[in-house]
Amino acid sequence: MRINHIMQFTEHHRYYIFRDFSLSSLDYKMLSLIYQPMIGAFAISLYQQLYHGIAEDKAGYSGLEPHRKLFLGLGLEMNEKSRRFVVEQTSKLEAVGLLASSRLGGPDHPDVIYEYELSQPLSPSEFFRNMHLAMLLRDKIGKYAVIALRESFGANEPDELADARLEKENISVPFYELFKLNMQSFDSELEQALMEVAPSRQSAAKPEPASAGISYGELILRFPRGSANRPHVEKLRHDMESMAQINYVAYKYHLSAASVCRLLDEDGVFASTGELNMDELQLRANGLYRQDKKRDGERQRTLAQTAVRQNEASLSLQEDDPSEEFEVREQDYLPVPAALTGRCDIQQYNMLMRNEPHTRFLKRFFPGAVPDWLDNLFERIDLNYRLEGPVINVLVHYVLGGTDSARVTRSFIDTVASNMLMKGVNTFEKAVQYVREQAAVEQAKERRRDAGQPGGASGYTGRSGGRTGTGQRGAARKPSIPIVQEDQGTGAVSADELEELRRLARKLDGKS
Repeated sequence: MRINHIMQFTEHHRYYIFRDFSLSSLDYKMLSLIYQPMIGAFAISLYQQLYHGIAEDKAGYSGLEPHRKLFLGLGLEMNEKSRRFVVEQTSKLEAVGLLASSRLGGPDHPDVIYEYELSQPLSPSEFFRNMHLAMLLRDKIGKYAVIALRESFGANEPDELADARLEKENISVPFYELFKLNMQSFDSELEQALMEVAPSRQSAAKPEPASAGISYGELILRFPRGSANRPHVEKLRHDMESMAQINYVAYKYHLSAASVCRLLDEDGVFASTGELNMDELQLRANGLYRQDKKRDGERQRTLAQTAVRQNEASLSLQEDDPSEEFEVREQDYLPVPAALTGRCDIQQYNMLMRNEPHTRFLKRFFPGAVPDWLDNLFERIDLNYRLEGPVINVLVHYVLGGTDSARVTRSFIDTVASNMLMKGVNTFEKAVQYVREQAAVEQAKERRRDAGQPGGASGYTGRSGGRTGTGQRGAARKPSIPIVQEDQGTGAVSADELEELRRLARKLDGKS
Protein backbone atom coordinates (compact mmCIF):
# COMPACT_ATOMS: atom_id res chain seq x y z
CA MET A 1 0.00 0.00 0.00
CA ARG A 2 1.50 3.31 -1.09
CA ILE A 3 0.73 6.07 1.43
CA ASN A 4 2.37 9.47 0.90
CA HIS A 5 1.58 10.71 4.40
CA ILE A 6 0.63 8.63 7.42
CA MET A 7 -2.34 10.88 8.16
CA GLN A 8 -3.92 9.70 4.90
CA PHE A 9 -4.45 6.31 6.55
CA THR A 10 -5.99 6.50 10.02
CA GLU A 11 -8.44 4.54 12.14
CA HIS A 12 -11.16 7.05 11.21
CA HIS A 13 -11.07 6.33 7.46
CA ARG A 14 -13.68 3.87 6.29
CA TYR A 15 -13.09 0.76 4.24
CA TYR A 16 -14.95 -2.13 2.63
CA ILE A 17 -13.97 -5.60 1.40
CA PHE A 18 -14.68 -7.42 -1.85
CA ARG A 19 -14.14 -11.09 -2.62
CA ASP A 20 -15.77 -13.46 -5.08
CA PHE A 21 -14.48 -16.82 -3.84
CA SER A 22 -14.54 -19.10 -0.82
CA LEU A 23 -11.51 -20.70 0.80
CA SER A 24 -11.24 -24.48 0.62
CA SER A 25 -9.21 -26.87 2.77
CA LEU A 26 -6.44 -26.80 0.19
CA ASP A 27 -6.41 -22.99 0.28
CA TYR A 28 -6.05 -22.97 4.07
CA LYS A 29 -3.15 -25.42 3.78
CA MET A 30 -1.48 -23.17 1.20
CA LEU A 31 -1.88 -20.15 3.49
CA SER A 32 -0.36 -21.86 6.52
CA LEU A 33 2.46 -23.84 4.89
CA ILE A 34 3.39 -21.73 1.84
CA TYR A 35 2.34 -18.09 2.24
CA GLN A 36 2.90 -17.77 5.99
CA PRO A 37 6.65 -18.58 5.87
CA MET A 38 7.05 -15.95 3.14
CA ILE A 39 5.17 -12.96 4.60
CA GLY A 40 4.71 -13.82 8.26
CA ALA A 41 1.89 -14.90 10.55
CA PHE A 42 0.52 -11.40 11.18
CA ALA A 43 0.00 -10.76 7.46
CA ILE A 44 -1.93 -14.04 7.17
CA SER A 45 -3.99 -13.03 10.23
CA LEU A 46 -4.82 -9.73 8.54
CA TYR A 47 -5.87 -11.66 5.39
CA GLN A 48 -8.19 -13.92 7.36
CA GLN A 49 -9.58 -10.94 9.27
CA LEU A 50 -10.52 -9.33 5.96
CA TYR A 51 -11.82 -12.62 4.57
CA HIS A 52 -14.26 -13.13 7.43
CA GLY A 53 -15.60 -9.62 6.96
CA ILE A 54 -18.03 -11.25 4.50
CA ALA A 55 -20.18 -14.24 5.37
CA GLU A 56 -18.63 -17.62 4.49
CA ASP A 57 -21.48 -18.64 2.20
CA LYS A 58 -21.58 -15.35 0.25
CA ALA A 59 -19.44 -13.45 -2.23
CA GLY A 60 -19.43 -9.74 -2.94
CA TYR A 61 -19.09 -6.64 -0.76
CA SER A 62 -18.93 -5.99 2.93
CA GLY A 63 -20.41 -2.95 4.65
CA LEU A 64 -18.55 0.30 5.20
CA GLU A 65 -16.63 0.20 8.48
CA PRO A 66 -13.98 2.48 10.02
CA HIS A 67 -10.44 1.14 10.29
CA ARG A 68 -10.93 1.21 14.06
CA LYS A 69 -12.79 -2.10 13.80
CA LEU A 70 -9.90 -3.66 11.87
CA PHE A 71 -7.32 -2.38 14.35
CA LEU A 72 -9.30 -3.68 17.34
CA GLY A 73 -9.79 -7.07 15.69
CA LEU A 74 -6.02 -7.36 15.27
CA GLY A 75 -5.26 -6.24 18.82
CA LEU A 76 -3.56 -3.00 17.79
CA GLU A 77 -3.62 0.39 19.45
CA MET A 78 -4.87 3.55 17.73
CA ASN A 79 -1.57 5.28 17.10
CA GLU A 80 0.92 6.01 14.34
CA LYS A 81 3.00 2.89 15.01
CA SER A 82 -0.03 0.63 14.45
CA ARG A 83 -0.95 2.45 11.26
CA ARG A 84 2.54 1.98 9.85
CA PHE A 85 2.47 -1.67 10.87
CA VAL A 86 -0.83 -2.31 9.06
CA VAL A 87 0.46 -0.55 5.94
CA GLU A 88 3.54 -2.80 6.02
CA GLN A 89 1.47 -5.99 6.37
CA THR A 90 -0.94 -5.04 3.58
CA SER A 91 2.07 -4.36 1.34
CA LYS A 92 3.30 -7.91 1.93
CA LEU A 93 -0.10 -9.33 1.02
CA GLU A 94 -0.18 -7.22 -2.13
CA ALA A 95 3.33 -8.30 -3.15
CA VAL A 96 2.45 -12.01 -3.16
CA GLY A 97 -0.87 -11.47 -4.94
CA LEU A 98 -3.37 -12.02 -2.10
CA LEU A 99 -4.65 -8.45 -1.84
CA ALA A 100 -5.25 -5.39 -4.02
CA SER A 101 -5.76 -2.08 -2.23
CA SER A 102 -7.45 0.96 -3.76
CA ARG A 103 -8.45 4.41 -2.59
CA LEU A 104 -11.77 5.92 -3.70
CA GLY A 105 -12.61 9.58 -3.68
CA GLY A 106 -13.71 12.47 -5.82
CA PRO A 107 -14.59 16.16 -5.87
CA ASP A 108 -18.19 15.42 -4.87
CA HIS A 109 -17.13 13.00 -2.13
CA PRO A 110 -14.59 14.59 0.22
CA ASP A 111 -14.36 11.48 2.41
CA VAL A 112 -11.71 8.94 1.29
CA ILE A 113 -12.76 5.26 1.28
CA TYR A 114 -10.39 2.31 1.08
CA GLU A 115 -11.19 -0.86 -0.86
CA TYR A 116 -9.56 -4.22 -0.07
CA GLU A 117 -10.05 -6.77 -2.85
CA LEU A 118 -9.01 -10.25 -1.78
CA SER A 119 -7.62 -12.84 -4.19
CA GLN A 120 -7.73 -16.59 -3.81
CA PRO A 121 -4.42 -18.33 -2.99
CA LEU A 122 -2.77 -20.01 -5.93
CA SER A 123 -3.09 -23.75 -6.34
CA PRO A 124 0.11 -25.76 -5.68
CA SER A 125 0.81 -26.27 -9.39
CA GLU A 126 0.28 -22.58 -10.20
CA PHE A 127 2.39 -21.46 -7.25
CA PHE A 128 5.43 -23.55 -8.11
CA ARG A 129 5.10 -22.52 -11.75
CA ASN A 130 5.71 -18.88 -10.68
CA MET A 131 9.46 -18.93 -10.19
CA HIS A 132 9.68 -15.60 -8.33
CA LEU A 133 7.36 -16.94 -5.61
CA ALA A 134 9.14 -20.30 -5.46
CA MET A 135 12.52 -18.54 -5.18
CA LEU A 136 11.22 -16.35 -2.34
CA LEU A 137 9.99 -19.42 -0.48
CA ARG A 138 13.38 -21.07 -1.02
CA ASP A 139 15.13 -18.04 0.48
CA LYS A 140 12.88 -18.26 3.53
CA ILE A 141 12.89 -22.00 4.32
CA GLY A 142 15.56 -23.58 2.12
CA LYS A 143 15.68 -25.68 -1.02
CA TYR A 144 15.02 -29.11 0.48
CA ALA A 145 12.07 -27.84 2.51
CA VAL A 146 10.53 -26.45 -0.66
CA ILE A 147 10.92 -29.83 -2.40
CA ALA A 148 9.33 -31.59 0.55
CA LEU A 149 6.41 -29.14 0.58
CA ARG A 150 5.89 -29.61 -3.15
CA GLU A 151 5.65 -33.37 -2.69
CA SER A 152 3.27 -33.04 0.28
CA PHE A 153 0.70 -31.23 -1.88
CA GLY A 154 0.52 -33.90 -4.59
CA ALA A 155 -0.90 -37.43 -4.70
CA ASN A 156 1.11 -39.76 -6.92
CA GLU A 157 -0.50 -41.89 -9.57
CA PRO A 158 -0.75 -45.66 -9.03
CA ASP A 159 2.43 -47.64 -9.57
CA GLU A 160 0.72 -49.71 -12.22
CA LEU A 161 0.27 -46.60 -14.40
CA ALA A 162 3.53 -44.86 -13.55
CA ASP A 163 5.77 -46.97 -15.82
CA ALA A 164 3.15 -47.99 -18.38
CA ARG A 165 3.27 -46.32 -21.79
CA LEU A 166 -0.38 -45.99 -22.66
CA GLU A 167 -2.05 -43.87 -25.32
CA LYS A 168 -4.44 -41.31 -23.93
CA GLU A 169 -7.63 -40.63 -25.87
CA ASN A 170 -9.99 -37.84 -24.94
CA ILE A 171 -13.53 -39.26 -25.00
CA SER A 172 -15.23 -36.35 -23.25
CA VAL A 173 -18.40 -35.02 -24.83
CA PRO A 174 -18.45 -31.25 -25.54
CA PHE A 175 -21.39 -29.15 -24.40
CA TYR A 176 -22.89 -28.45 -27.82
CA GLU A 177 -22.87 -32.12 -28.85
CA LEU A 178 -25.17 -33.05 -25.98
CA PHE A 179 -27.24 -29.91 -25.40
CA LYS A 180 -29.01 -27.80 -28.01
CA LEU A 181 -29.99 -24.28 -26.97
CA ASN A 182 -32.95 -22.52 -28.51
CA MET A 183 -31.21 -19.36 -29.71
CA GLN A 184 -34.36 -18.06 -31.45
CA SER A 185 -36.16 -17.49 -28.16
CA PHE A 186 -33.41 -15.68 -26.31
CA ASP A 187 -34.69 -14.27 -23.04
CA SER A 188 -33.46 -10.69 -22.84
CA GLU A 189 -35.33 -10.10 -19.58
CA LEU A 190 -33.43 -12.95 -17.92
CA GLU A 191 -30.11 -11.52 -19.08
CA GLN A 192 -31.01 -8.06 -17.77
CA ALA A 193 -32.14 -9.48 -14.43
CA LEU A 194 -28.92 -11.49 -14.03
CA MET A 195 -26.83 -8.41 -14.77
CA GLU A 196 -28.77 -6.33 -12.24
CA VAL A 197 -28.51 -8.94 -9.49
CA ALA A 198 -24.77 -9.44 -9.99
CA PRO A 199 -22.63 -7.15 -7.81
CA SER A 200 -21.16 -4.31 -9.87
CA ARG A 201 -17.46 -3.57 -9.53
CA GLN A 202 -16.03 -0.06 -9.38
CA SER A 203 -12.44 -0.93 -9.99
CA ALA A 204 -9.57 1.33 -10.91
CA ALA A 205 -8.75 1.71 -14.56
CA LYS A 206 -6.20 -0.95 -15.45
CA PRO A 207 -4.28 -1.01 -18.72
CA GLU A 208 -5.57 -3.90 -20.77
CA PRO A 209 -2.93 -6.22 -22.22
CA ALA A 210 -2.41 -6.19 -25.96
CA SER A 211 -4.94 -8.60 -27.37
CA ALA A 212 -6.75 -9.28 -30.62
CA GLY A 213 -10.00 -9.93 -28.73
CA ILE A 214 -10.50 -13.45 -30.12
CA SER A 215 -12.61 -15.54 -27.78
CA TYR A 216 -12.65 -19.29 -27.38
CA GLY A 217 -16.10 -19.42 -28.97
CA GLU A 218 -14.83 -17.81 -32.18
CA LEU A 219 -12.01 -20.35 -32.42
CA ILE A 220 -14.11 -23.44 -31.75
CA LEU A 221 -16.84 -22.37 -34.19
CA ARG A 222 -14.34 -22.05 -37.05
CA PHE A 223 -12.12 -24.99 -36.15
CA PRO A 224 -12.71 -28.18 -38.22
CA ARG A 225 -14.29 -31.05 -36.30
CA GLY A 226 -12.19 -33.75 -37.94
CA SER A 227 -8.85 -32.12 -37.15
CA ALA A 228 -6.31 -34.01 -35.08
CA ASN A 229 -5.75 -30.86 -33.00
CA ARG A 230 -9.46 -30.46 -32.16
CA PRO A 231 -9.11 -32.00 -28.63
CA HIS A 232 -6.19 -29.65 -27.87
CA VAL A 233 -8.19 -26.61 -28.99
CA GLU A 234 -11.16 -27.68 -26.84
CA LYS A 235 -8.87 -27.68 -23.79
CA LEU A 236 -8.23 -23.96 -24.37
CA ARG A 237 -11.68 -23.27 -22.93
CA HIS A 238 -10.23 -23.55 -19.41
CA ASP A 239 -6.67 -22.43 -20.25
CA MET A 240 -6.84 -18.66 -19.96
CA GLU A 241 -3.06 -18.27 -20.14
CA SER A 242 -2.79 -20.02 -23.51
CA MET A 243 -5.74 -18.02 -24.87
CA ALA A 244 -4.01 -14.82 -23.80
CA GLN A 245 -0.82 -15.90 -25.59
CA ILE A 246 -2.77 -16.76 -28.75
CA ASN A 247 -4.49 -13.36 -28.66
CA TYR A 248 -1.15 -11.62 -28.22
CA VAL A 249 0.31 -13.41 -31.26
CA ALA A 250 -2.81 -12.53 -33.30
CA TYR A 251 -2.52 -8.89 -32.19
CA LYS A 252 1.21 -8.77 -32.93
CA TYR A 253 0.94 -10.15 -36.47
CA HIS A 254 -2.52 -8.72 -37.42
CA LEU A 255 -4.17 -12.14 -37.71
CA SER A 256 -7.89 -12.78 -37.91
CA ALA A 257 -9.73 -15.59 -36.15
CA ALA A 258 -9.75 -17.64 -39.37
CA SER A 259 -5.97 -17.27 -39.75
CA VAL A 260 -5.42 -18.29 -36.12
CA CYS A 261 -7.57 -21.40 -36.64
CA ARG A 262 -5.52 -22.28 -39.71
CA LEU A 263 -2.29 -22.00 -37.70
CA LEU A 264 -3.66 -24.05 -34.79
CA ASP A 265 -4.65 -26.79 -37.24
CA GLU A 266 -1.06 -27.32 -38.41
CA ASP A 267 1.23 -30.07 -37.13
CA GLY A 268 3.72 -29.13 -34.42
CA VAL A 269 1.74 -26.24 -32.95
CA PHE A 270 0.61 -28.46 -30.06
CA ALA A 271 2.87 -30.87 -28.22
CA SER A 272 1.91 -34.52 -27.79
CA THR A 273 0.71 -33.70 -24.28
CA GLY A 274 -1.64 -31.01 -25.63
CA GLU A 275 0.41 -27.98 -24.52
CA LEU A 276 0.64 -25.02 -26.88
CA ASN A 277 4.06 -24.61 -28.53
CA MET A 278 4.39 -20.83 -28.50
CA ASP A 279 7.72 -20.71 -30.35
CA GLU A 280 6.34 -22.72 -33.26
CA LEU A 281 3.12 -20.68 -33.30
CA GLN A 282 5.03 -17.39 -33.42
CA LEU A 283 7.33 -18.68 -36.15
CA ARG A 284 4.43 -19.71 -38.39
CA ALA A 285 2.48 -16.55 -37.59
CA ASN A 286 5.50 -14.49 -38.64
CA GLY A 287 5.70 -16.38 -41.95
CA LEU A 288 1.99 -15.81 -42.57
CA TYR A 289 2.38 -12.13 -41.71
CA ARG A 290 5.25 -11.72 -44.19
CA GLN A 291 3.26 -13.46 -46.92
CA ASP A 292 0.26 -11.21 -46.32
CA LYS A 293 2.49 -8.14 -46.33
CA LYS A 294 4.04 -9.18 -49.64
CA ARG A 295 0.62 -9.80 -51.20
CA ASP A 296 -0.66 -6.43 -49.96
CA GLY A 297 2.32 -4.68 -51.53
CA GLU A 298 1.78 -6.42 -54.85
CA ARG A 299 -1.94 -5.60 -54.72
CA GLN A 300 -1.21 -1.92 -54.09
CA ARG A 301 1.23 -1.79 -57.00
CA THR A 302 -1.24 -3.49 -59.33
CA LEU A 303 -4.04 -1.12 -58.39
CA ALA A 304 -1.74 1.86 -58.77
CA GLN A 305 -0.64 0.71 -62.22
CA THR A 306 -4.28 0.32 -63.24
CA ALA A 307 -5.06 3.84 -62.04
CA VAL A 308 -2.03 5.24 -63.90
CA ARG A 309 -3.07 3.55 -67.14
CA GLN A 310 -6.60 4.90 -66.80
CA ASN A 311 -5.30 8.42 -66.19
CA GLU A 312 -2.98 8.24 -69.18
CA ALA A 313 -5.83 7.01 -71.39
CA SER A 314 -8.10 9.82 -70.24
CA LEU A 315 -5.39 12.43 -70.73
CA SER A 316 -4.69 11.23 -74.27
CA LEU A 317 -8.30 11.94 -75.25
CA GLN A 318 -8.26 15.55 -74.13
CA GLU A 319 -5.72 18.33 -74.41
CA ASP A 320 -5.14 19.86 -71.03
CA ASP A 321 -2.71 22.50 -69.90
CA PRO A 322 0.62 21.10 -68.77
CA SER A 323 0.98 20.56 -65.06
CA GLU A 324 2.70 23.19 -62.96
CA GLU A 325 6.48 23.07 -63.02
CA PHE A 326 8.57 23.86 -59.99
CA GLU A 327 11.72 25.88 -60.27
CA VAL A 328 15.03 24.68 -58.86
CA ARG A 329 17.27 27.11 -57.04
CA GLU A 330 20.83 27.39 -58.27
CA GLN A 331 22.24 26.37 -54.91
CA ASP A 332 20.30 23.09 -55.18
CA TYR A 333 21.74 22.09 -58.57
CA LEU A 334 23.25 18.63 -58.84
CA PRO A 335 25.88 17.92 -61.52
CA VAL A 336 24.90 16.25 -64.77
CA PRO A 337 25.98 12.57 -64.81
CA ALA A 338 28.46 11.38 -67.40
CA ALA A 339 25.76 9.24 -69.05
CA LEU A 340 23.71 12.36 -69.89
CA THR A 341 26.55 14.77 -70.76
CA GLY A 342 25.81 16.55 -74.01
CA ARG A 343 22.12 15.71 -73.96
CA CYS A 344 21.12 18.47 -71.52
CA ASP A 345 22.71 21.22 -69.49
CA ILE A 346 22.72 21.43 -65.69
CA GLN A 347 19.57 23.58 -65.51
CA GLN A 348 17.56 21.31 -67.78
CA TYR A 349 18.76 18.22 -65.94
CA ASN A 350 17.73 19.54 -62.53
CA MET A 351 14.36 20.70 -63.86
CA LEU A 352 13.73 17.21 -65.20
CA MET A 353 14.79 15.68 -61.92
CA ARG A 354 12.50 18.04 -59.97
CA ASN A 355 9.36 17.70 -62.14
CA GLU A 356 9.44 14.43 -64.10
CA PRO A 357 7.87 11.19 -62.80
CA HIS A 358 10.46 8.68 -61.74
CA THR A 359 9.38 6.24 -64.46
CA ARG A 360 10.33 8.71 -67.22
CA PHE A 361 13.42 10.00 -65.45
CA LEU A 362 14.72 6.46 -64.92
CA LYS A 363 14.50 5.70 -68.67
CA ARG A 364 16.92 8.51 -69.50
CA PHE A 365 19.81 6.52 -67.99
CA PHE A 366 19.28 3.53 -70.30
CA PRO A 367 19.53 3.42 -74.09
CA GLY A 368 16.77 0.80 -74.24
CA ALA A 369 14.32 -0.65 -71.75
CA VAL A 370 14.85 -0.36 -68.00
CA PRO A 371 15.74 -3.72 -66.38
CA ASP A 372 12.68 -5.30 -64.83
CA TRP A 373 14.19 -5.76 -61.38
CA LEU A 374 15.20 -2.08 -61.22
CA ASP A 375 11.80 -0.91 -62.45
CA ASN A 376 10.00 -3.09 -59.89
CA LEU A 377 12.30 -1.91 -57.11
CA PHE A 378 11.63 1.78 -57.68
CA GLU A 379 7.95 1.03 -58.13
CA ARG A 380 7.91 -0.58 -54.69
CA ILE A 381 9.75 2.43 -53.23
CA ASP A 382 7.12 4.70 -54.76
CA LEU A 383 3.98 2.78 -53.81
CA ASN A 384 4.95 1.04 -50.57
CA TYR A 385 7.49 3.43 -49.04
CA ARG A 386 5.51 6.46 -50.30
CA LEU A 387 8.58 8.55 -51.07
CA GLU A 388 7.91 11.74 -52.99
CA GLY A 389 8.57 11.74 -56.75
CA PRO A 390 11.43 14.30 -56.68
CA VAL A 391 13.07 12.41 -53.83
CA ILE A 392 12.99 9.18 -55.87
CA ASN A 393 14.56 11.02 -58.82
CA VAL A 394 17.37 12.28 -56.57
CA LEU A 395 17.82 8.67 -55.40
CA VAL A 396 18.08 7.61 -59.07
CA HIS A 397 20.72 10.33 -59.63
CA TYR A 398 22.66 9.21 -56.55
CA VAL A 399 22.67 5.54 -57.56
CA LEU A 400 22.87 5.60 -61.35
CA GLY A 401 24.55 8.97 -61.89
CA GLY A 402 27.81 8.04 -60.20
CA THR A 403 30.75 6.09 -61.55
CA ASP A 404 30.65 3.37 -58.90
CA SER A 405 28.81 0.41 -60.47
CA ALA A 406 28.83 -1.42 -57.11
CA ARG A 407 25.96 0.82 -56.00
CA VAL A 408 23.54 -0.61 -58.54
CA THR A 409 22.32 -3.45 -56.34
CA ARG A 410 18.96 -4.20 -54.85
CA SER A 411 20.22 -4.13 -51.27
CA PHE A 412 22.08 -0.80 -51.62
CA ILE A 413 19.14 1.01 -53.24
CA ASP A 414 16.71 -0.36 -50.67
CA THR A 415 19.05 0.67 -47.82
CA VAL A 416 19.38 4.25 -49.12
CA ALA A 417 15.60 4.53 -49.60
CA SER A 418 14.97 3.25 -46.08
CA ASN A 419 17.54 5.70 -44.70
CA MET A 420 15.84 8.58 -46.50
CA LEU A 421 12.50 7.49 -45.12
CA MET A 422 13.82 7.27 -41.56
CA LYS A 423 15.46 10.71 -41.78
CA GLY A 424 12.28 12.34 -43.06
CA VAL A 425 13.58 13.28 -46.50
CA ASN A 426 10.31 14.34 -48.15
CA THR A 427 11.28 17.29 -50.38
CA PHE A 428 13.65 17.85 -53.29
CA GLU A 429 15.82 20.22 -51.26
CA LYS A 430 16.20 17.75 -48.38
CA ALA A 431 17.10 15.00 -50.83
CA VAL A 432 19.80 17.19 -52.41
CA GLN A 433 21.21 17.97 -48.98
CA TYR A 434 21.17 14.26 -48.10
CA VAL A 435 23.10 13.38 -51.30
CA ARG A 436 25.69 16.06 -50.62
CA GLU A 437 26.20 14.88 -47.05
CA GLN A 438 26.69 11.31 -48.27
CA ALA A 439 29.17 12.50 -50.89
CA ALA A 440 31.13 14.39 -48.21
CA VAL A 441 31.25 11.29 -46.05
CA GLU A 442 32.50 9.17 -48.97
CA GLN A 443 35.19 11.74 -49.83
CA ALA A 444 36.38 11.76 -46.24
CA LYS A 445 36.67 7.98 -46.35
CA GLU A 446 38.65 8.17 -49.60
CA ARG A 447 41.06 10.70 -48.08
CA ARG A 448 41.63 8.51 -45.04
CA ARG A 449 42.17 5.52 -47.31
CA ASP A 450 44.61 7.38 -49.54
CA ALA A 451 46.55 8.59 -46.52
CA GLY A 452 47.57 5.01 -45.75
CA GLN A 453 48.75 4.15 -49.32
CA PRO A 454 52.40 4.37 -50.56
CA GLY A 455 53.33 7.99 -51.20
CA GLY A 456 50.77 9.18 -48.68
CA ALA A 457 51.45 11.58 -45.87
CA SER A 458 51.23 9.24 -42.93
CA GLY A 459 52.54 5.89 -44.09
CA TYR A 460 55.63 6.16 -46.30
CA THR A 461 58.07 8.75 -47.62
CA GLY A 462 60.83 8.82 -50.18
CA ARG A 463 61.16 7.36 -53.64
CA SER A 464 61.91 3.87 -52.43
CA GLY A 465 58.83 3.80 -50.24
CA GLY A 466 60.86 3.21 -47.06
CA ARG A 467 58.81 2.81 -43.91
CA THR A 468 58.83 5.93 -41.71
CA GLY A 469 55.76 5.37 -39.55
CA THR A 470 52.99 2.99 -38.71
CA GLY A 471 50.41 2.20 -41.34
CA GLN A 472 46.66 2.93 -41.27
CA ARG A 473 44.91 1.39 -38.22
CA GLY A 474 48.17 -0.16 -37.06
CA ALA A 475 48.34 -2.63 -39.96
CA ALA A 476 51.80 -3.54 -41.25
CA ARG A 477 52.50 -2.68 -44.88
CA LYS A 478 55.19 -4.07 -47.23
CA PRO A 479 57.77 -1.53 -48.46
CA SER A 480 57.81 -0.71 -52.14
CA ILE A 481 60.78 -2.61 -53.64
CA PRO A 482 62.53 -0.81 -56.53
CA ILE A 483 62.63 -2.73 -59.80
CA VAL A 484 65.90 -3.01 -61.80
CA GLN A 485 65.38 -1.44 -65.19
CA GLU A 486 67.27 -2.10 -68.44
CA ASP A 487 70.01 0.35 -69.39
CA GLN A 488 68.94 1.83 -72.69
CA GLY A 489 72.28 3.64 -73.18
CA THR A 490 74.57 0.57 -73.68
CA GLY A 491 76.87 0.82 -76.76
CA ALA A 492 78.36 -1.85 -79.16
CA VAL A 493 80.99 -4.38 -77.89
CA SER A 494 84.59 -3.76 -79.11
CA ALA A 495 86.82 -6.46 -80.70
CA ASP A 496 89.09 -6.72 -77.62
CA GLU A 497 86.08 -7.15 -75.30
CA LEU A 498 84.64 -9.77 -77.63
CA GLU A 499 87.93 -11.70 -77.60
CA GLU A 500 88.07 -11.54 -73.81
CA LEU A 501 84.51 -12.92 -73.59
CA ARG A 502 85.44 -15.82 -75.89
CA ARG A 503 88.50 -16.63 -73.79
CA LEU A 504 86.39 -16.74 -70.63
CA ALA A 505 83.86 -18.97 -72.32
CA ARG A 506 86.57 -21.47 -73.39
CA LYS A 507 87.98 -21.44 -69.88
CA LEU A 508 84.59 -22.32 -68.43
CA ASP A 509 84.24 -25.13 -70.92
CA GLY A 510 87.61 -26.54 -69.85
CA LYS A 511 89.25 -26.03 -73.25
CA SER A 512 91.81 -23.43 -72.23
